[in-house]
Order: sequence, then structure tokens, then C-alpha cells
Amino acid sequence: MAASGGERETRAVTYTHVLVETDGPFTTITLNRPEKRNALALEVMVELTEVFRTVGASDATGVILAANGPVFSAGHNFGDMAGASVEEAIHLFQVCTEMMDTVQSIPQVVVARVHALATAAGCQLVATCDLAVAAKSAGFAIPGGKGGLFCHTPLVAVARNVGRKRALEMALTGDAIDADTAVDWGLINAAVPDEELHAATQDLLARATRGSVASKALGKRGFYAQVGMEQSQAYEFAVAMMANAAVTPDAQEGIAAFLEKRKPSFTQRP
Repeated sequence: MAASGGERETRAVTYTHVLVETDGPFTTITLNRPEKRNALALEVMVELTEVFRTVGASDATGVILAANGPVFSAGHNFGDMAGASVEEAIHLFQVCTEMMDTVQSIPQVVVARVHALATAAGCQLVATCDLAVAAKSAGFAIPGGKGGLFCHTPLVAVARNVGRKRALEMALTGDAIDADTAVDWGLINAAVPDEELHAATQDLLARATRGSVASKALGKRGFYAQVGMEQSQAYEFAVAMMANAAVTPDAQEGIAAFLEKRKPSFTQRP
């Protein structure tokens, strides 16, 4: 829907499994299979990856990942794994990994807006997002340890957020943690009253995207590249990255604006 006067332009696109709505500088991607508990079936992951790439190439400066229905996401669709060969299972988890990597590779800040239970690969998806805000009623679990298929791939993302002991507690017990615990453990950024979820997510994204868009994109890429490195290697990488970033147009504009005590005007695109 086109805007008139000083109103922001809002556009909505419906895919098979997700909804995409752009409101001003932000795009919201919403999982839209409530009857399937937003399970990450193979075709859903393929579509979600495509959507993230499309949004990543757009002029959006921030992305919200949300979901419709009583569950944020129940994780993988067991129907995709029932009777599967090793080759088929490898393909399934490679597609999932590609989707997770895409979330972190696009230049925009991605915030998960979690209104309900996020379990297994659904919890992995939340852990993969750059930031996350949850309703107080939300929950998080990687419950494969309760059954016959341990959550190997979800544990990769979760352990990089909450640390070894807590990640293994989640994986070995399979027990869900509430939103307040998820904040305490570092899985999400904030837990808010349910009625404040939309506003709190919007506020965090607005704060996380102010300033130079190009600088944020470079910062996101650099963070994910160095965070798993040994410290000396990470510093070597970061020194080279920051030195190159310091001579970019937006960095020089920011420095000049600070020295001249004026508001900067950033023009560089990612």
C-alpha cells in the first residue's frame, strides 16, 4: 500500500509459508503455518532462505522475524525425517544450516520477536538471530534429549549464546526454560509483558539500526567472523577490518561530525 503525504509506505507480500510486510525502514518476516505449529519443514526452510536473501538485498535497514499462531516454531518437521536415507537427512540439515547462515549473512540487523514456545530448530532460529525479544509467556527448549534424536544442530547455535553448561542442560534434560531465564542465560535480550512485545521489539530494532547502515552491516559481518576465533587471531582480523572501515565515507563523516560538533549525514550503503 503506497503512502500519501508524510506517511510511511507499507507493503505486504504473501508467500506460501511466510508473510512479508515492509513498514518504513523495517521488514517483518512472519512464519505463517499456525496449523503446523510453524514447523520448519524442508519447503518452509527453502522459502524462508529465499525471503531472507530478498530482504537482505533490499533497502530495509532492519528485519523482525515473527510467527503467527500458538507456537513460535516447533522445529523440524519429523515427516521429513521419517524413513529418510542418510543422504536425504544430510540434505535436510544442510538446507537448515544454509537458512541459519543466511540470517547472519544479510547486512540488516535481525531481531526475533518471540510470542510463544520456540523449540528444537525453532529455538536454534531464535539463537541465530542477531537479537531477540520475547513475551513473558514464551518458552525455549531443545528437547531431543527426551526422545530418540538429540538436538545436535540446534545445540550449535544455542551453545554460542548461553555457554556450555547451560546449553548441555537444555539439550540433555530437554526441559523448557521461561523467558526470564532465557534473558538471564543470554539466549534473548529482553522478556517483556505480552502486550508490550511488539513495541519493545520495534524499540530495540530502532536503537540497533540508528547511525550508519553501512557501518552496522560491516560490524555484523565482522562479529560473526571473529567470534569463534582464538583471541590473537580475532584481534588480527579485527585490526585489519577496523582499519579498512576507518577510511570509509561514513566513518570519515562520523569523525568529522564529532570534531565539528554537528549531526552526521550518512550516505554509504552496505
